[in-house]
Amino acid sequence: MTDTPLNGGERDLLLHLLDLPTAGPLETGGDTSSLRLWEAQSAYAEAAAELGFETVRHGPAEPSAIEREDVPLAVRRAAEEVPGFLKSQPNLVLRLGPALPRRATVMFNVHLDTVAGWEPPRFDGTLFHGRGAIDAKGPAVALLAGLRAAIAAEPALGRDTGVIIQAVAGEEGGAMGTFGTRPLVEEGYVGRLNVFCEPTGLRYLPRSTASMTACVRVRGRDSIDDMPEAGHNASVLLGFLAQHLAQALPDTGTDGRACVTGLRTGDMHNRVYGEGQLFLNLSYGSVATGRAVREKLTEAFHEGLDAFTERFGGLHDFALTAAEARSVTALEWHKKDLPALRNTDPWAERLFGEAAGIDRWPDELSAFTCDAIWMNGVPGTYTAVCGPGDLQENNAHAAGEHADLGELEEFASRIGRLVTAFSRSWSQH
Repeated sequence: MTDTPLNGGERDLLLHLLDLPTAGPLETGGDTSSLRLWEAQSAYAEAAAELGFETVRHGPAEPSAIEREDVPLAVRRAAEEVPGFLKSQPNLVLRLGPALPRRATVMFNVHLDTVAGWEPPRFDGTLFHGRGAIDAKGPAVALLAGLRAAIAAEPALGRDTGVIIQAVAGEEGGAMGTFGTRPLVEEGYVGRLNVFCEPTGLRYLPRSTASMTACVRVRGRDSIDDMPEAGHNASVLLGFLAQHLAQALPDTGTDGRACVTGLRTGDMHNRVYGEGQLFLNLSYGSVATGRAVREKLTEAFHEGLDAFTERFGGLHDFALTAAEARSVTALEWHKKDLPALRNTDPWAERLFGEAAGIDRWPDELSAFTCDAIWMNGVPGTYTAVCGPGDLQENNAHAAGEHADLGELEEFASRIGRLVTAFSRSWSQH
C-alpha cells in the first residue's frame, strides 16, 4: 500500500466541509446562529457509511461534563450565558463492525470545529484553501481515504479488528476537549491504539502538553490624571508584575512553555485606571511539571508584589498603590489541573516506524496541546498525535490556511499501512 489518492468524492467532501462554518461560540463571541457542526458531522458520517461505518453516537455532551472544577472558566461562563451552547456543539462517534475488546480496536480522533475566520474554500489543483484545511478538516478526510485503502487490503477490519472514529467539537477556543473528547473517552470509545489527527509533519508524537491560564487582577479605584496619587495605578502595577513574572518563570525546555500574554487596563490618556488584568499561559508536558510551574508562579507573584511595594513606596504618585498592592491584587486561575500526555510502548512504536513508515517526532522538540491529553493514564492504550502539514507553515488559525493534496494523500497512505499492520499484529501482542 504505497499510494492512496483522494478520490473525487473525498475531494468534494473536503470542499463541502470547508464551506460549512464550524467555529464554536468560544471563538465567535457567543454567536451560534451560523454554526453548522451538526451538518458537517452528518456529511462526514455519510461518507464514512460508504466504507461500512455505523453512527453509534451523535449528540452533545451532558451538562455535567462542564460542571467540573477543572473545566476552564471561559467554558463554564459560556455554558451559562450562551443559549444552546452544548446543543450546538455535538460529538460524533463512528464504528466499523461490532463493538470489540479494546485490545482489538484502533481509534482515530478528528475535530471538525475550527477557529473563527472564514475564507472561501477552493482547490487549485495542488492546495486546498479555507478555514480548517489543515486544522483539521483536511486530515479528517484524508483519514477516510486511508481507511478506505486499509479496508480493501485487510478483510479482518470490521470483523476481527474494530475501528472507531471520534469526530468532535470543542477542541478550539480553549475548550480543551472538556465537552468533546473527554466525555467520549470516559464513555469507553477508545482503542488499544489511538491516533489524534493533528498537523505533525507526518510524524508521530507520543506526547501532548496541557496548559494553565493565570490571571493577575487588580481591583482598585480610578483617579483623574491631575491627581494620580488618589487612585491605584493598575497600569504601572501590572506592567511591573508582567516584567517580574517574565523573568521569574522557569524555563522548562521541551516540557512546556511560559508566556506572558494579554495586559489590559484602559484606553484613555487622561485618567488613572484602578482596575486591570494580566494573563499568563503556562503549558507543561507532565502533571509534575505543571504543579511545579504553578507553585513557582504563585511564589513569584507574591515576590513581585513585595518588590513593587519596595520600589514605588517612596514615590508620591504611587505611594497608595504600593501600600495597598496586596489588598487590591489577586492571582486567579482560569484554567488548571488538566492532564498531559506522555506515553511509550515499543510494540506500538514499531507499528508506526517499521510497518507504517512514520518517523517519530524528535524528543528535543516541544510538543503542543491538543485533545490527546485525555488519553493520559487510560489503561491498556497507546496514544500518538499524527497528521499532515505544519501548524505554522500551513497558516493554521490564520489567513491563508491551506493543505497540500500530496501531503494529505501521503497521510492517507500511512494511515492505511498503520491500520493494516495493527490488524495483523494485535492478536500476537
